[in-house]
Amino acid sequence: MSPRSPSVNEELRRRSRERILQAAVDLVGEHGYEATTLGDIADRAGTARGLVSYYFPGKRQLLQSAVHRLMHLTLEEALEREPRTEDGRERLARAIDAILGLARDRPLLMRTHMAGILQAEGFVQCPEQQRLAFLLRDTMVRFGSPDVDTEYPLLRALLMGTVVAMLLPGAPMPLPRLRAELFQRYGLDWDMGMPPDGGPPDGMPSRPLDQSSKSSK
Repeated sequence: MSPRSPSVNEELRRRSRERILQAAVDLVGEHGYEATTLGDIADRAGTARGLVSYYFPGKRQLLQSAVHRLMHLTLEEALEREPRTEDGRERLARAIDAILGLARDRPLLMRTHMAGILQAEGFVQCPEQQRLAFLLRDTMVRFGSPDVDTEYPLLRALLMGTVVAMLLPGAPMPLPRLRAELFQRYGLDWDMGMPPDGGPPDGMPSRPLDQSSKSSK
């Protein structure tokens, strides 16, 4: 039997890594961070425990990469769903809704993720985080930001702060109110993206007043 080619080996490694990342978000989302071990993740991924440690130096780093993968896949799906669009305002609305939707649908996972980021190591610089950063930065480029290098980090900070506000134990803020505030800041119409049921919160217009007569970027 001839040895596998480098390209085949690389593809096998990629698939193995992705199985580990998927297993991590599934198990932490189901059972929480403390109740999930690296052995559990290896078992769910169908791989050896040592291979998990080969790819990731620890559970916290693994979880960050896993959640960043989930985020960039969710964001990519939202940006490219039909009908596809090059409208920068619509793409920004989709991006905001994708991230807020994860906080709504995967609260335990996203709360754990945010807690990890606030620890000393901060962001893990991994391919998954870099892909997420590229998509968010590209969204600001297409939105027409005149200063992307300033506006992209601000968008990231606003999204992180909004997720924290949604998930704050004992005092969560409702998604529609937080979404409306973000949409007003960026001049987005309420019906862009994937609006939640019920329309905008009381007292908030469906179209920002200073944007109502402007065409899309």
